[in-house]
Amino acid sequence: MGLPEKQGLYDPRNEHDACGVGFIADIKGRKSNDIIRQGLQILVNLDHRGAVGADPLMGDGAGCLIQMPDKLLRHWAESQGKTLPAPGRYAVAMCFLPQDEASRAVAIQSIEGYMTAERQTLLGWRDVPTTLDGLGKAVIASMPVIRQAIIAASDSIKDQDAFERKILTIRKQALNKFRELAAAKGLPTDADLYMPSFSTRTVVYKGLLLAGQVGSFYDDLRNPLTESALALVHQRFSTNTFPSWKLAHPYRFLAHNGEINTVRGNVNWMYARRGSMSSPLLGPDLDKMWPLIPHGQSDTACIDNALEILVAGGYSLSHAMMMLIPEAWAGNPLMDPERRAF
Repeated sequence: MGLPEKQGLYDPRNEHDACGVGFIADIKGRKSNDIIRQGLQILVNLDHRGAVGADPLMGDGAGCLIQMPDKLLRHWAESQGKTLPAPGRYAVAMCFLPQDEASRAVAIQSIEGYMTAERQTLLGWRDVPTTLDGLGKAVIASMPVIRQAIIAASDSIKDQDAFERKILTIRKQALNKFRELAAAKGLPTDADLYMPSFSTRTVVYKGLLLAGQVGSFYDDLRNPLTESALALVHQRFSTNTFPSWKLAHPYRFLAHNGEINTVRGNVNWMYARRGSMSSPLLGPDLDKMWPLIPHGQSDTACIDNALEILVAGGYSLSHAMMMLIPEAWAGNPLMDPERRAF
């Protein structure tokens, strides 16, 4: 499910992408399953932008980001005899869990443990329904166990943004510490834990799939109860990289086409600033999140990690993006000095 270790001429630090991206939205914010269907059709139309290996049923990955499917989850909660809080007061962690049963138990224990430590309430685990028809053998063999953890905000959480910061703290700790737990318990070295999304606002459905397989694989996306006013889709074409379930796009904030050639320097600068980094909004939770950008990710995964921490720290999305990807300024004498200084 993850990347191979550094070997020979291969180094996971050199992971890059060149892909196809699409987006559709109802500008009046009206949610429907039709928006999702149209988004998936865009994805099918981007099939030529993806890569296929020797196995024609195995590509480099594809996915779809949608708004929280509130109706679907309320139907699930009712079937489980549970009460789902109001929108914004609950979150969904989309989890890629290890295939190995022992590793999976440790992963679940880690997630639930940090939820408890941060004083939030786990409402339950939901098995994400999937259909394997049409998937290649290699895809099925590498497929993680896919489940959703539904978590409710405690009374001490004052608003939705505060809850987003708290679940980011939970996710960072659970993912960063899993490797240590796995090594301490002698679990298989390929055991991996990943969360495509953990949010009160969005859910990411992605995987090592072809463009046309996303909708047929994830039953939720075809369910009339799954509604969204937007759909962000992505078909991956990896350049100098290994296909992976977790490296498919979209990420939690981004879907990206191209290569970020300065990624290693940017990651190093993030680490160098650790001693001086602080946030009034995140407070002591910031120290719990390190490493902010874990080792062995693709370039897009790294910038997605950087973007989410800036947004969590209080920057607007547009401000954070301008900081991470500033416009070209060198050799432009007509640029306003204040803009150049930014």
